[in-house]
Amino acid sequence: MAAKKDTATLPQIDVRPPNLAEMWQSTVHWFSLHYLQILIAIGAAVAIYSLLTALRSVGGRLKGHPGDTLGLANVAGRAFARTTHFFMAMVAARLVVSYARPPEMVLKTVVFLFTIAAVFQCAIWAREIILGLVERRTSADESQSLANAMGLIRVLVTFALFAIALIVVLDNLGVNVTGLVAGLGIGGIAIGLAAQGIFSDLFAALSIIFDKPFRQGEVITYDQTTARVERIGLKSTHLRAMSGEKKVISNANLLQKEITSLQTLAQRRVTFAIGIIYQTPEDKADAIPAMLKEIVEAEGHIFVNAGLVSFGASSLDYQLNFDVPDPDTHDYFLSRHRVGLAIWKRFNAEGIEFAYPTQTSFTAAPDGRAIMPYPEVQPVVRVDQPGGSAPA
Repeated sequence: MAAKKDTATLPQIDVRPPNLAEMWQSTVHWFSLHYLQILIAIGAAVAIYSLLTALRSVGGRLKGHPGDTLGLANVAGRAFARTTHFFMAMVAARLVVSYARPPEMVLKTVVFLFTIAAVFQCAIWAREIILGLVERRTSADESQSLANAMGLIRVLVTFALFAIALIVVLDNLGVNVTGLVAGLGIGGIAIGLAAQGIFSDLFAALSIIFDKPFRQGEVITYDQTTARVERIGLKSTHLRAMSGEKKVISNANLLQKEITSLQTLAQRRVTFAIGIIYQTPEDKADAIPAMLKEIVEAEGHIFVNAGLVSFGASSLDYQLNFDVPDPDTHDYFLSRHRVGLAIWKRFNAEGIEFAYPTQTSFTAAPDGRAIMPYPEVQPVVRVDQPGGSAPA
């Protein structure tokens, strides 16, 4: 008896196929009763569709082309220009379908199709806005690395957005997407762990492209290396050292270092160390800073300071600091050469001698007397003079 009672309480599921004849009859009956409302709804839908088409055309005129400098209006125009005709038709149908009082099955069909169209259209808009903002942020960079990065970014953004849209659609259909989301999460973690190094260099490359710590063609210094950037790749950066050899370093490793860019210097500091002998007259030693200032300013550079800094083992040590304005125009090495040569000529004219390392050794006798570093020479007496005698 209990088994029969349990069986009786089970819900009854109608598995019969839909009766097409009944559906047709209900549709004809609905049209005969509400034909005026249906015609008005169709007219309103056509008007709404025409308005959306006009907005889409405006967006097409506002959009910027890839590589152009994009403003926010251009980005919005690119997004509106990607509006699909299916979405516009479903928006028009959804707005007027309730007015025509359709059968429940027709209403559910319209709502379902509108949901699909709206979800995927939002994904398309989001993709265009994200890519437009990325291009706007990097509009000044026309390198090959940016083209490669944009291709990869487009694939990643498209995959992520349409995956989310698909999950939303399945959820609206009543499908349990919890397992699907968990599976995608676990798969993403596994892929991320397996390709950790590749993704690290990839995101470092995107950071270089967007943050612009340096650009292609600039001269940079890191560690003990000074080199010109030849290419910024997705995995590594290629540089050409000042000595001529090619250097390749991974993007993640490069960003972990302290990078000095020599390309954007408004001026570059030059330091000279100058040593003169201790026998230099006091007045000339005191006038050296003024001489150096005259030399630097005569060459068109910016004098910073100059003066005595230390008493060396065999020299009075001076230091000169000056700035080379606009290193792109004034060659740094040539400027340093001209100033150094001018100092040498001026010191020669003033009789100021440069010091060089010297050392004098003195030898002492047992009684403490200094022994000269050369042999003692007896005085020479000439025999032709009065009182002189020939040597024995």
